[in-house]
Amino acid sequence: MTAVVVDSNVLLDLMSEDAAWFTWSASAIERAAEEFRLVINAVIYSEVAVRYSKIEDLDAALPKSMFDREPIPYEAAFLAGKSFLTYRQRGGVKRSPLPDFMIGAHAAVAGYQLLTRDAGRYRTYFPRLRLIAPEQ
Repeated sequence: MTAVVVDSNVLLDLMSEDAAWFTWSASAIERAAEEFRLVINAVIYSEVAVRYSKIEDLDAALPKSMFDREPIPYEAAFLAGKSFLTYRQRGGVKRSPLPDFMIGAHAAVAGYQLLTRDAGRYRTYFPRLRLIAPEQ
């Protein structure tokens, strides 16, 4: 593993100083950064953008010196679509591809780990994906 995709929920924990998750998320990012490149993609960027009124502020919060920006490979988009189809066939209620499927597929196709505190869906639909997540 050369990199870790950092899920938006972990980043938002830091940005909002979430009372329940800030300490875990800050520590997890710090540990991951010691060993791996930290990666975000456009989906993660867009989910975090809701906290900022200017792109310059968002870019300052996600400095390129700390977070590598990578495009989502087409193979990942295909995997996300297929995983979403399985989700719908199992009774999932969302009608459009969820960001989690794109994020999970990106990490899976690239051979990266995923740092998230919402491991349930990733474990179900991307069973080979290595997760860094809180014990549940």
